[in-house]
Amino acid sequence: MAKEPSRTNTAPLSDIGGPLPTAPAPKKKGNWKITAVLFLVVLPLAAFALYVTIALNFSFSSGDRAGYVQKISRKGWVCKTWEGEITLANGPNMIPMEVFRFTVRDDNVAKQISDASGKQVKVTYDQHRGLPTSCFGETEYFVKSVQYIGGPAVAPATAPATAPATAPAAIPSATPTPPAPAPSATTLPATVPPPAIPATKTP
Repeated sequence: MAKEPSRTNTAPLSDIGGPLPTAPAPKKKGNWKITAVLFLVVLPLAAFALYVTIALNFSFSSGDRAGYVQKISRKGWVCKTWEGEITLANGPNMIPMEVFRFTVRDDNVAKQISDASGKQVKVTYDQHRGLPTSCFGETEYFVKSVQYIGGPAVAPATAPATAPATAPAAIPSATPTPPAPAPSATTLPATVPPPAIPATKTP
């Protein structure tokens, strides 16, 4: 009598049909940290750098100012910048009407302005508005060139006080006057009378 085959199914799962089940991939826990750093640090810094680049390379206005160089100095605790002033006046003997404050980013231009201290110059500038900090300059006027056009500033002339007229004092002569010569002992003065002649007696 033939042996009856076993009723238990010993075929592999692949023979039943369909792929073998796989375990789900573990989720990455560090993705949200990278995204937070990107939005909180990298993007603000990139936006700030782009804004500063635009503000420094595109000027709001440009022009020239003429005046007398009053001062120029290098200032700043961390960011050193050249800061200067020129007085605007209609002429050397006029009272200054306005003080023009400016910033210089080029060391060569700053040296030219320093050499022209007290003289009349014409500066060409660009105005950059909206710079976020004073690290780029204390003013919004950035001088890019300077031209010497005049001499030193002259102090305003003042009328001298009038003093009462006085007679000029006698100025002593520088050479001494020689003394008068003494009279000679043998010379008789012209006023001495001649000697008297005695009278003769008659007998």
